[in-house]
Order: sequence, then structure tokens, then C-alpha cells
Amino acid sequence: MLPKSLRLHRIVTPGTLLRWHRCMVTRRWTQPRSPGRPPLGNELVELIVRLATENRTWGVVRIQGKLRRLGHRIGAGTIRRVLRGRRIPPPAARDERWRTFLRSHAASILAIDFFHVDCAVSLTRLYVAFVIEHRTRRAHLLGATRYPTDAWATQSARDLTADLQEAGHRFTHLIRDRDAKFTAAFDAVFEAVGIAVRLTAPQAPQMNAIAERFVCTIRAECTDRMLIAGERHLRTVLNQFIDHYNAGRSHQGTGLNLRAPNDDPNVIPFPSWQAGSTGLPFSVG
Repeated sequence: MLPKSLRLHRIVTPGTLLRWHRCMVTRRWTQPRSPGRPPLGNELVELIVRLATENRTWGVVRIQGKLRRLGHRIGAGTIRRVLRGRRIPPPAARDERWRTFLRSHAASILAIDFFHVDCAVSLTRLYVAFVIEHRTRRAHLLGATRYPTDAWATQSARDLTADLQEAGHRFTHLIRDRDAKFTAAFDAVFEAVGIAVRLTAPQAPQMNAIAERFVCTIRAECTDRMLIAGERHLRTVLNQFIDHYNAGRSHQGTGLNLRAPNDDPNVIPFPSWQAGSTGLPFSVG
């Protein structure tokens, strides 16, 4: 079957001839393969990935059973291939992460911290104390003063615990740094109502990251845009901003879904628009 010129000058081994023969037979008798089952849709793949990532103890069979209850009949091998393609390890290798652990306990955690504001005229430095809830990001303003003594901080703690008990909130832990204003009397106020105080490590602001992020927010959106005349002016401005922060500001944190802390989780807020209204619940002017 080779040209005459190649038949005279080309040398091949018997193995090469046999391999050529096998290739010819394969091409002659190979039938077209069926396309097989259609691939899974993107929505179904994302559902499988979501079930595996949000439920770290679920195996392939458990995910298969959940999908069947939702009306999807998918084989365990298909689910396994989807998870491997997304590099999701099996349940035994999905270690509990700190983010997941803290998120599951966020409803019972408070964080407290201070930040300062300098007055425009007298350049007097005012200190502001606040508490923020980890789960809802609801902020509570404790007060502002020129002299943040330990007695002032302790009295602010008493006022806060009284308000929390009156509102029916159940918190078990308070995160704070090692500021000298937080004394043993301050801790005793929270421990008396069943809230254990947890201290962050020295020079470790990331251990109280939610409180530190609130400080950045209130400075960027409020105090850095205004000239504060004095202590009374600062209290008025902060009270207005806290009301806006809790009731009218969309939050981008995990699980908040662009809601304000005081929004009903079962209702999507759609405020009515009125002619001539700016639509802004808080104004720095």
C-alpha cells in the first residue's frame, strides 16, 4: 500500500506493521459513541456546591438525598465529580474554620471600644465609647466625654446592661481590649448579668475586627466630613448617625444581605418615594 519509492527505501519493524493493522481495524469498525447523559445545569451545580459548603458534615449520599427531596434525581458519582471539579474536600477533611465558628456564635457576642474626635475650634479631644452586636451589627452609643475615667466607663456599662435587659437581649460574651479604663469594676458589671468578658491580645486590633471596622465607618461617613464644635454638637451628630446606621443604612457584611440591623429579616424594605425628597435618611449638613 506504500508508494513504490518508499517500498524500496523504507524499513519498518514487524511491530510497526502490526500497529498499523490495529489502527486500520479500529478505524474500520469503530462505531460513533452516544453523547451520553446531558450535563448538569449551572443552577444545579451551584446548588450542589452550596449544600456541600454550607453543611460541612454532609457526604455525597446525604447531599443526594437532599437533592431528591427537592425533586432532583442525581447519582452519587455525578455529585462526587462536581465536588472534585470545584476542589471541595470530603467531609472528613473539611475542618471547622474560625469564620464559621464565630458566625455560629455571633448572636451572643458584643464588642466594645473607644475612638476619639478632635473639636474644630478648641482642638479639644473627645472620647466616644460604643458597643456593637456581632450578628446584627447594631451599634449602641455609650457616651462622649473629655475625661474617660474608669468610673465613667463603669457607669456607662451599668446603663448599657440595664438597656439590654429591658430589651430582652441575651448575650454571653463581651470582647474588649486591654485599655486601662476597663477595670475590674467594669468587668463585674457585665459578669453580674451573665456576660463573660474576653480580652484581646496586646496590639492585636484584628481580634476585635468588627468594632474596629465600625470606627472606620463612622469616621469615613460622619465625623471626618464635619467640623465638630463641641461635646454637645458631637452627641447630637453621633445620635443621628447611630439612628441612621441601625435603621437606614444597608450593610454589606456576611449574612446581612444589604439590610439595616433594625430591619425585619422576613421583609424586604421598599421605602416609599415622595416628590421633593432626597431619599437620604441621614444628612451631614
